[in-house]
Amino acid sequence: MFKGVKNFFRKAGPGVVTGAADDDPSGIATYSQTGAQFGYAQLWTAAALLPFMVAIQEACARIGAVTGKGIAAVVKENYSKKILYPMVLLIVLANTINIGADLGAMGAAAQLIIPIPFGVLVLFFTALVLILEIFVSYRSYAKILKWFALSLLAYPLTVLLVAQPWKELLHATFVPHVELNFAFLFIITGVFGTTVSPYMFFWQASEEVEEEKERHMIKEGQRPHITKRFMRALRLDNFFGMLSSEIATWCIIVVGATVLHANGITDIRTAADAARAIEPLVQTFPNAGMLAKIIFSTGIIGLGLLGVPVLSASASYALSETLNLREGLNLKLKKAHGFYGIITIATIVGLAINFIGIDPMKALVFTAVFNGVAAVPLIFVIALVARNEKIMGEHKSGILSNTFVWATFVLMGLSAILLFVTLGKGI
Repeated sequence: MFKGVKNFFRKAGPGVVTGAADDDPSGIATYSQTGAQFGYAQLWTAAALLPFMVAIQEACARIGAVTGKGIAAVVKENYSKKILYPMVLLIVLANTINIGADLGAMGAAAQLIIPIPFGVLVLFFTALVLILEIFVSYRSYAKILKWFALSLLAYPLTVLLVAQPWKELLHATFVPHVELNFAFLFIITGVFGTTVSPYMFFWQASEEVEEEKERHMIKEGQRPHITKRFMRALRLDNFFGMLSSEIATWCIIVVGATVLHANGITDIRTAADAARAIEPLVQTFPNAGMLAKIIFSTGIIGLGLLGVPVLSASASYALSETLNLREGLNLKLKKAHGFYGIITIATIVGLAINFIGIDPMKALVFTAVFNGVAAVPLIFVIALVARNEKIMGEHKSGILSNTFVWATFVLMGLSAILLFVTLGKGI
């Protein structure tokens, strides 16, 4: 079995890493809060968002693979700066806030098992992330990222161990439930934002380029040679990455609803509250509470070590391409000072957010909501690029892909509009 898992991760590409990074600490906190606050009422989002998530990420991966360039570079070459600059500003801002929230969550989670001050822990994780991202080779680092994805297994295991109302779960999974009030729309916008996240767009496109560089598919001044076999592999990798992400999402919401909501816990205030969701996984052990905290902390820290580098690197790809800086995790520090400098600055600014008195767990959910709003204009740009025959040639979006990408734009745009309407009316 171990050999099979090892072989799977060896063959897995950017899609699997992106899918795993999607369930970062912000995702875990938002999905847990969804289950705790509304029970199974928003469980349908896990199934409903899968085709939209697959479509938008496939479009981003295809843009990177076909052009041999990141999204910002493609937009810069083919569209107005009035589109480029706001787009890059949005991704840098959203990612920096997300970095701060994830680092804070890692510190809060570590405090559950290690009696060290929060500030010290956050500083340690910041340093660790930067060292790994800057000084470890891309090939080795990619392998590390893929293994961190296993941290999510605690939630599916908990789902299987706890008695579940399966008939109710099936109904809630496939029959949408919507409430037109601020609390419901705030969380569901967060669910949309942490599922279809801006950083995923830029990361997957740029990592497809990194993969092509590793395979020597890109020659100076030429586009990559894309075969049908390569494109099938890209789509398969993307599908499995997004599917695994949404399975994890479904499990986290179910656990939050079954374990927390059913026992009267409707608001996750601390990392300890969130950790209680997986206590049934270890309830036969004498120190079940502490063991649950250890498993939860390991997952948050592991996925934070996965998510934070993805966030900082995707922001750096976008800004570096805009400023004509050499970029790529395949390059060593001395050949890409600007690229790694942006990564360092974004991470340090994110770190600073944790020292202005913002609650780590609340920051995670707020970040997800912010991503849900910021993703809307970015999806619009991606839709334009992906269907542009001049840019994409024979690999431009077909009818099915185009339909789902634009549907994603409409769905997330409507969610953001309704959120602001209910906020303004005080509903």
